[in-house]
Amino acid sequence: MAMTDAPNRAGEKGPKNKATASAVLADGTLVEMLYVPEERRTLFCVAKNELVTYESFVVDQGQRLVPYSPENNLLAHEVVLFPSESTEYGSDSELLQEIRLFIHTYVDVSPLFEEIASYYILFSWLYDSFNELPYLRVRGDTGSGKTRCLMTVGSLCYKPIFASGASTVSPLFRILDSFRGTLIVDEGDFRFSDERADIVKILNNGNARGFPVLRSESISGKEFDPRAYTVFGPKMIATRNYFDDRALETRCLTEETGGRKLRDDIPLNLGADWKLKARELRNKLLTFRLRNFGKQKIDPTTADRSIEPRLAQIFGPLLSVIEDPAARESLSNLARAYNQDLIADRGMDIEAQILEVIRSVLGASPDGRAAVKEITLRFAERHGDEYDRKVTCKWIGSIIRRSLQLRTQKSNGVFVLSDEKQKLVRLYEKYGIAAQPS
Repeated sequence: MAMTDAPNRAGEKGPKNKATASAVLADGTLVEMLYVPEERRTLFCVAKNELVTYESFVVDQGQRLVPYSPENNLLAHEVVLFPSESTEYGSDSELLQEIRLFIHTYVDVSPLFEEIASYYILFSWLYDSFNELPYLRVRGDTGSGKTRCLMTVGSLCYKPIFASGASTVSPLFRILDSFRGTLIVDEGDFRFSDERADIVKILNNGNARGFPVLRSESISGKEFDPRAYTVFGPKMIATRNYFDDRALETRCLTEETGGRKLRDDIPLNLGADWKLKARELRNKLLTFRLRNFGKQKIDPTTADRSIEPRLAQIFGPLLSVIEDPAARESLSNLARAYNQDLIADRGMDIEAQILEVIRSVLGASPDGRAAVKEITLRFAERHGDEYDRKVTCKWIGSIIRRSLQLRTQKSNGVFVLSDEKQKLVRLYEKYGIAAQPS
């Protein structure tokens, strides 16, 4: 690959410089920023029509793009990591094995998560070819290896942004918007409720393209100007507990850590060789991106109609970068297991309890009607002692209408369920309830 250095014309008249970490130019040219720490130097890797060159700047539609300065605080403190060059790697399967060996060498996780994480790393380098994506998440107690997993897997992802050392999450909106990389975050470092709320905004808006976060910012301390920040991109998160938001839970591919004794061959400390190996793999992954960007598309034949649409949506992009049939089947099995866990969790909710009562009342009703009053009485008999409040028709009726979205109507002075047979069948399936009482 030819190495050329375009002259720096920063002092000459012309287009204003715009610091850029990566770009897809109007003619399809890929521009990726490189950082060579030994030389304290940044430059661009530019790929067009299988020709790769190295440049100090590029001009696109009258705008002069330059890499971020090597003196940038985020680079100097390794908050954001970049490759240093584009390196050949052989076949995609060989690259995948190198990635998995790197993970296996430094992290003790299940074989399935090793495989998933390896594919997720590949996917992260092509994520901007897709409209939806899943997150990787490790969950466990202190000392269970979460941070090591974040560092090891995260260091190979596309433009990883390490936020675990941040004292506040407010800069993350700007960093994500500027670098468009992979957010690596240890949520335990965000201690305050407002910071936690900001993280949830990033996670809830960041798995689908086209949903920026709007924030109001002060201009010269006088007026406030709304600003949209793009937070779409891959993310890897470490938490101790489940998310309160179930929709967010379904966006995560989760590994439970700390469930077994640490393997004896796992190094307790990371040396300089770890950092060097990670950069060597990022260099190969850059070549993977240059070769494959724009070629990967969602394969509709991989969609599993037996699982919930949201799960199928987030697993689809990951399956699209998997060629090995056995690996695809393993990931599909994981998606189905997640779906079953989701149904089992819902089965413990009050909505599931009310649905079981509705099913029972309808099964014993000669005219196929279920009065809200009868549902309330049955519910109070079965579950009244489980709640620190009086079971009333108003409370049960509101859950029926708002949470379950079932219609009620007044008939002969009492409220009864409308004819909602088809909707009830779907709700029974969603909450894991048999259509007929056992």
